Amino acid sequence: MRIHPRLRRLASVGSRFLIVGAVSTLIEVAVFNLLVYAMGVDVVWAKIIASLVALINAYIGNREWTFRHRDRRGRVSELVLFVLVNAACTGLGALLLWLGVLAASAVLDRPAGPFAVNIVNLASIAIVVLVRFVLYHGVVFRVSKKSQPRLG
Repeated sequence: MRIHPRLRRLASVGSRFLIVGAVSTLIEVAVFNLLVYAMGVDVVWAKIIASLVALINAYIGNREWTFRHRDRRGRVSELVLFVLVNAACTGLGALLLWLGVLAASAVLDRPAGPFAVNIVNLASIAIVVLVRFVLYHGVVFRVSKKSQPRLG
């Protein structure tokens, strides 16, 4: 069975994206737990700060490894798009965490503990990863029009 070359390229980019994302997730979870459970920072603020710290790794890994084959339209333009996409994704992640912790607290009929908070945090990360991949692939590190193959 032959795999279509475009699907093979997408799988290759997707697997590199997931590896960079896994490392960034470890960074985010570690910083989040340090802020919440060692320093007493509110979970939403901890989520935002941890996401921003992990983004440094995400940008470098995705620019230099995952999407290295993509044309660079200019570092500043690319970085602005990266920051805008990730600001939206960080906001989405914080909103999902906040709603999830509220829901977990309602279901448990008490404040959510560390286990529930971390489950909700990981679920929010999984959802945001999918959104980020679509936006990185189609907006931030997109293929230039001149390097796209012509059809017909």
